[in-house]
Amino acid sequence: MTDPSWRLVRADEVIGVLTQGTVDMFWTDCVFEPGPGWPDLQQLFAASRDAWRRGDPVAASEADEAIQALGLALVPIDGGPQLTEILLRINGDTARFRY
Repeated sequence: MTDPSWRLVRADEVIGVLTQGTVDMFWTDCVFEPGPGWPDLQQLFAASRDAWRRGDPVAASEADEAIQALGLALVPIDGGPQLTEILLRINGDTARFRY
């Protein structure tokens, strides 16, 4: 049995693939494989991560809102409903999301 995987998409553009690792109460931790659309979005995710790390909730919220405005969706590779209301973090080859 394989771990669940999702394509991270914006409209028809593939941003990357997330493969489930572990799940805790609210978050699903994944391995992230960048796709062709990743370079255009990488800076937004870095801005969010860096703002949270330095304890700047205003900048972090602004970055998270910019990410939300992109209209990203997680589409299950094995079928099923896509997830559109997600909170997503990507850092290097790891990602985590909640919905």
